[in-house]
Amino acid sequence: MEFNTELYFITDSTPYDREEFLFRVEEALKGGVTLMQLREKNRTTREYIELAEAVHEISKKYNVPLIIDDRVDVMLAVDAEGVHVGAEDMPLALARKIIGPNKILGATAKTVEVAKAAYEAGADYLGVGAIYPTTTKVKTIITSTETLDKICQAVPIPVNAIGGLNPSNMDVLKGIDIAGVCAVSAIMKADSPMVAATEMKKKFVELRA
Repeated sequence: MEFNTELYFITDSTPYDREEFLFRVEEALKGGVTLMQLREKNRTTREYIELAEAVHEISKKYNVPLIIDDRVDVMLAVDAEGVHVGAEDMPLALARKIIGPNKILGATAKTVEVAKAAYEAGADYLGVGAIYPTTTKVKTIITSTETLDKICQAVPIPVNAIGGLNPSNMDVLKGIDIAGVCAVSAIMKADSPMVAATEMKKKFVELRA
């Protein structure tokens, strides 16, 4: 499946009720998000599926692939376009076997060795970071831009930078051959998710120029 990781938006529904959350998701898509991940750590399977169905209805309106974080079962249940498997989740090769060849499989990598192994196991793209400390994870392990650069050179699949990124601090990525940037709080918690997404995408395009 073809996809574009230029602006990879990862959701966080924690501070919002359902209506506000779905509103913010749609505003972000209006701002130019190219790939979206639904990340829910604390919901029951039923709740996760119900929310994923609602989010998928919105993402399809904008032709943006929906990636489900961690949960292959939820991805299959709502026929989302892909799944992202973290380091402590299901083995990548097994996830690929279950979802088949035509769905998007994402993985997290913090070292060149892990990145190469993920590619060989069937990953379609990598998220690498955290570049900066984040507010979405209790414990943040920082990944240097040097390591990010080495990972980009080591694998032939798209590599995205993640972790505390916003338009004001993305210059550290200049000259590194990333395929895109990931954002959670910079878009999710912005006064206007649409404006935030637009500005972040514009900044990435400037970096690539």
